[in-house]
Amino acid sequence: MFIWVLFVALLFPAGFAGWAVGHYSSLGSSSTTVVHTVTLGSTSPATTTSPATTTSVATTTGASGGGDAAAGKAVFAANSCASCHTFKPANATGTIGPNLDTAPTSDAKADHNMDLAAFIKQSIEDPNAYIAKGYTKGIMPTTFGQSLTPKQLNDLVAFIASGSSG
Repeated sequence: MFIWVLFVALLFPAGFAGWAVGHYSSLGSSSTTVVHTVTLGSTSPATTTSPATTTSVATTTGASGGGDAAAGKAVFAANSCASCHTFKPANATGTIGPNLDTAPTSDAKADHNMDLAAFIKQSIEDPNAYIAKGYTKGIMPTTFGQSLTPKQLNDLVAFIASGSSG
């Protein structure tokens, strides 16, 4: 009975924690499979490495620091941007904030002809720096600049820039 209690109390949670860390610590990073083949009785083991397959996606450069538009779509969804913004690439139909299909391009031009990626990034980090026509200060939360990692922010900028038009 004591061994069963010890297993349940110590080993099972430790095994679950190891499984969770192993499955979730590599989110967002590419995976590479490495296979090592060792032949017993041979003087030199054979080693085989399988390279990871990569694909290229749309990225932005400049003020955004580069970003992955495909990853940005996940950031958009995870941060509930669709609840406030209309944006066709995300199938979003929110009406609280500006329409991201058109507003970023026209608003960047209205804001001293600012670079689109720089404008989008500023609008996320400091949403009150430029207020779109028809909206008021304080509608968008000001916390995304702190809650998103630099990579997430750059990915989100790339995603919005890739789907915005004037």
